[in-house]
This record gives sequence, C-alpha cells and structure tokens, in this order.
Amino acid sequence: MNLSYRSALILAALNACLCSSSRGQDYPSKPIRMITGSAGGSNDFVARGVINPGLTASLGQPIIVDNRSGGATSAEPAAKAAPDGYTVLLSTASHWLSPFFQEVRFDPVRDFTPITVVARGPNVLVVHPSLPVKSVKELIALARTKPGQLNYASGATGSATHLSGALFNYLAKSDIVRIAYKSSPMETAELLSGQVQLSFGTAIDVSPFIKLGRLRALAVTSAQPSSLFPDLPAIAATLPGYARTIVFGIWAPARTPDAIVNRLHQEIVRVVNRPDAKQKLFDTGMDAVGSSPDQFAAEIKADMDIMGKVIKESGIRAQ
Repeated sequence: MNLSYRSALILAALNACLCSSSRGQDYPSKPIRMITGSAGGSNDFVARGVINPGLTASLGQPIIVDNRSGGATSAEPAAKAAPDGYTVLLSTASHWLSPFFQEVRFDPVRDFTPITVVARGPNVLVVHPSLPVKSVKELIALARTKPGQLNYASGATGSATHLSGALFNYLAKSDIVRIAYKSSPMETAELLSGQVQLSFGTAIDVSPFIKLGRLRALAVTSAQPSSLFPDLPAIAATLPGYARTIVFGIWAPARTPDAIVNRLHQEIVRVVNRPDAKQKLFDTGMDAVGSSPDQFAAEIKADMDIMGKVIKESGIRAQ
C-alpha cells in the first residue's frame, strides 16, 4: 500500500468520525416521535409522565408521544422508521417475546438498537385468603396434588401476568390453569371474589388489597427481593432460575448512528435518575434503572433464550 493511498484512507476515517460526532452535536434539530402503547396504559405513563418532561427540557425539542395499541403494532412502524434518531420505541418485554407466539413483520433484534432499560418492577404472587397456602413451597405442593384444579388470573397473551404464570408452571412442573381477562380491573375483581385462586398481579393493582388483607402475598417475581416489597421473598428462593419483571425499555431503529444513540442514552438516563422521576416510578411499583445499551442487549438475548423455550414447550399462541 503506497503512502498516498494510506493517507487517503486515514483521512476518510477521520472525516467519518468527525461527521458522526457532528451529527451527535447537532442532534436534535426537530421534534422526536416516541412510539408506545395505548393511551392511559403503563407504557403511556412512562412515556408521558416520566420521560417526556425531562427529555424535552434536556434536548430542547418536543417529544411527541405516538400511541398505538401496543406490542407488534407499536414496533412495526418503529422498525420501518428512518434511523436518524427522530423516532424511538418505548415498550416492554412483549416487544422481543411476541415473535415467539404470533406472526410479526419485524425482527426485535435485527431491526432495533437498544438504548436503555428505563425502569423495571416485579409482579406479586398473591392468593385468595381461602386458599390454604402461606408460601411458594406450599402453593407448589398443593398445585401438584390438584393438577388443573387451581386457576390464575391473567391478562392478554404475552402480558407480564400471563408469562409470569407460564414460567411458574414450567419450573414448578405444575398445572395451574390460566384464566384470561380483558382488563386488570376484571382480573382483580375475579380474584377478590374467589372465582380464581391466585395471580401474578402488578404491584399497583394488588398492593391496596394486600394491605387490607383481602389478598395474601406470597412472593415477588423478581430474581431478588424488591425494595418495593421488603417483607416478601423472591419466588426464586423456592424455584431457582425464576425471574420475571415488567421491563420498560427504549430502542432506536437499527443503523441509527452511535453518536445519536449515545446522546439519547445519556439524556434518558439523566432524566430517569432525577429524584422526581424515581419517585413517580416507585409510587407505581417500579424502580428506575438506566442500563447501558450493551446491558440491555444482553438482557434481551438471555430472556429470549429462556422464555422462547417456555413459550414453545407450553404451546402458547396469540388468541
């Protein structure tokens, strides 16, 4: 390789770096669209109530929340958006798990660049007080003696309440029957009435009834005990390897320049770790996170490996 050719290559590389850096410095110069789930839902709360105010202020551009019905409906337009940092997706684990149980027109890994996990929160394993169990161990023992006779309340296919139960059955080798409901209030009402015996409910839904003694809490679904429920053990203490949490993450379309991804990551993490944002999340049963893009990508891969197997072997399909 002659000297002039080598010099030209070095100059081209330097120019590419300078251009990438410039894009990061100039970004953003117009509003950013954040695609997420239905208005009024938990995704919408995180987008509008937690991320939007702080990120709008720090970036100096409006964050336009674009509500879709959730899951694949949210991800498809984000996957097809230009990789310029002006469209991002805020979603949960349903984003990377939905391809295991339904047809989708995107690849959750190939078509997206992870930015950060914004927040996560455990579900809570609760039982109706009439069920004669006071621990996860006792529940498993009872379920094994009564296969197909106990029921758990669940949301839509692929929801946190659904897959928390599916993983429990898989690891415990139990047969607790899923009863699906169209809304969280319906799930809770049926559980309170004793029509179903247990659920892996969201913290915000079941906490008031735990305090009133109308539901008995056995454990949290996170891998470790949670500061949100300091008196409860983790299911994993009885079922090694059990871990399900509600994860709220943010992605950019694949091939978004690194400088822009890094800028978004830096600003979102700063917003998430503000005291007011942390308090909002804690009050709704979540902890602020702010992971790195690499940590988020590793978490997605690990969860796809585990839950993909559970979904396939349990025969879970969208209804």
